[in-house]
Amino acid sequence: MSIYFLTGASGAVGSAIVPLLLADPDTQVRLLLRADSDTTLEKRLNDLIQFWGLSNVPGQLMRLKAFRGDAALDNFGLPDAQYNELTNECTHAIHCAGTVRMNLPLEDARHSAVNSAQAMVGFARKLAAAGHLIKFEYVSTLGVAGKRPGVLPEHWQDNKPVFHNTYEQAKAEAVEIIHNAITKEELPATVHRPSMVIGDSRDGRIIHFQIFYFICEFLSGRKTFGLFPSFGEARLDIIPVNWVADAIVASSRDIATAGKIFHLCSGPEQAPKLEELKALVRNTFKDHGLSVPSGLSIPRRMFAALVQLASRLAPESKRKSLSTLPIYLDYLADQQGFGNAAYTSWLKSRSLYLPDKKDYLHNVLNYYLEMHHSQPART
Repeated sequence: MSIYFLTGASGAVGSAIVPLLLADPDTQVRLLLRADSDTTLEKRLNDLIQFWGLSNVPGQLMRLKAFRGDAALDNFGLPDAQYNELTNECTHAIHCAGTVRMNLPLEDARHSAVNSAQAMVGFARKLAAAGHLIKFEYVSTLGVAGKRPGVLPEHWQDNKPVFHNTYEQAKAEAVEIIHNAITKEELPATVHRPSMVIGDSRDGRIIHFQIFYFICEFLSGRKTFGLFPSFGEARLDIIPVNWVADAIVASSRDIATAGKIFHLCSGPEQAPKLEELKALVRNTFKDHGLSVPSGLSIPRRMFAALVQLASRLAPESKRKSLSTLPIYLDYLADQQGFGNAAYTSWLKSRSLYLPDKKDYLHNVLNYYLEMHHSQPART
């Protein structure tokens, strides 16, 4: 019997992992969820069960248990009895929790990323000391590379890059904690660095609409009156959430992956060009009956200056989205690629091959637009 401890079950990646774990009848899952009361905890868990479609699967629900805590606190903020219960029974740990906000003050970003990494390493140490830790999966981000030219390999970084934002910096500092635990304490851990996570490749489904969908709204031209910066040959590396979840779960069951870094991403050749993605987004929006303004590309500096001006003059309701746009423009201007040779080689050993973007982008965009009509998009 495997007993998994998972943080971040309400996030995009964590929510895709849980059904995969519960599909194995010999696996039990322990979730850590934020909640200000037991009543709120129960509601959050029930909402997730509805999303997973497990309401009528009692056999799986019996193997699922939630704890009310916070991954960034010592012992996850749990009472001693609950923390000891987890350290005495769990065989695997998967850390997916994180605050994906680019403009937090650095100390707030560190509280989320660095503190939770320390708490997870402490938990893994407890499991190892008890003699029943099998694997520890740590979910990071390709953003730890910062503003780095060229193709980033699947290696530990030996330099201090310049970061786009505080989110990247805090995640990079957190990975150092995991690196030290692997190299100095020999904890059997694998670091996963996903690129921009999007909906399920099969049907586009995802629990939250995050950064990719904000970018798609921008690429539609509906928020910028059809004005775009010139993208040139820049690409946007994306990865469907089901491929990320599958890699993490499979890695947790493969001790040979301990000590490795996997870039869960499309890679330099398969990542879509922004100009191609823009055309697809605009056509898909039109197919859904949404008005799309005529497009005009202008030099990047001119576009950035117009955004700054508009963010000062726009109505209050529009200022928030405009003020965050420069953060994403910084990403979209980056010519960096991400090597994924180790990941794709490991996939090949399992007779798996990454899907072509043409096979899933329509599904992802269609799901977003169908849901967008019945609920506000989350950006």
